[in-house]
Amino acid sequence: MLLNTTIMEEKIKIEMEYPIRSSIKILYDRLSTAGGLAEWFADDVLVNNNEFDFVWDNQSHPAELVSQKYLKYVRFRWKDMPDDQYFEFKITSEELSGDTTLIITDFVTETEKNGFISLWESQINDLKRILGT
Repeated sequence: MLLNTTIMEEKIKIEMEYPIRSSIKILYDRLSTAGGLAEWFADDVLVNNNEFDFVWDNQSHPAELVSQKYLKYVRFRWKDMPDDQYFEFKITSEELSGDTTLIITDFVTETEKNGFISLWESQINDLKRILGT
């Protein structure tokens, strides 16, 4: 008798920081609204209350808006992921310098890590282009 067993690789939390030259309000709009996210993050984004449907290559990827704080952060959870795994956009700003940083948190396997970092960097480059920076 053969048993088909799949060993699930454990997900680890990663955080990536990107300096962004933009007003916090404009940046927050690109991170928290369907229209803003569709400009750089997905091909299309549909929203129904706290349910977001991210579309890439005509494939739906449903997520839930878990929490947000105006001008500070937006946290989503993919519908097929455990409650303690999410992706988050957090905005920080240095009072003295006025520098704005976008911190992205995501959960990936060690095997996926480099690919996901490259994907996020590509997405952030699109975001910066949209913002004109």
